[in-house]
Amino acid sequence: MNLVLMGLPGAGKGTQAERIVEKYNIPHISTGDMFRAAMKEETELGMKAKSFMDQGQLVPDEVTIGIVRERLEKEDCKDGFLLDGFPRTVPQADALEQILEELGRKIDYVINVNVDQSILMERLTGRRICKDCGSTYHLVFNPPAKDGVCDKCGGELYQRADDNEETVGNRLEVNVKQSKPLLDFYESKGYLRNINGQQAIDKVFADIEELLGGQA
Repeated sequence: MNLVLMGLPGAGKGTQAERIVEKYNIPHISTGDMFRAAMKEETELGMKAKSFMDQGQLVPDEVTIGIVRERLEKEDCKDGFLLDGFPRTVPQADALEQILEELGRKIDYVINVNVDQSILMERLTGRRICKDCGSTYHLVFNPPAKDGVCDKCGGELYQRADDNEETVGNRLEVNVKQSKPLLDFYESKGYLRNINGQQAIDKVFADIEELLGGQA
């Protein structure tokens, strides 16, 4: 089966991706992994991507799309794939449709792990890290026994600068604006399936399994 996985930061997309890949035995294709592999293999497109990344610039669509095409043509994708982090825009989604059409395939589902922004804010701002040993806690899901103190070494717990409410709020807003046109595009095509990501991890995956049941 050919799947695209979507979800805002903190929605638990990574956890579900691991489970889908393990259960359905399809490759997990993330943009970062694709770029790294293309650069390691020193493909023409990989070296082009590297030249942009080395200068701190965004990799242009035509290079990204070319790398995606090369990846989807590989043998391990012949029975399906899970795309994560691509497409990010409607033009990229259009290009993906064209690539798949040329390969004689199509997307089965676009799975969107859906979580309210207020809950994502709680998930993303609740992380605390020990200054001494680096142990990670969460104020809601994995709190320390004593507030502000590491259970393991007694070190002081702190909040990373990029975990504060303002930074997280900005990040979520950017992601919402970026993903909405894409979600609308896939809904109009009939591919989009929203999965409630506010449930327990096992229940979220059970809902995904129910969706994909006939496809395994």
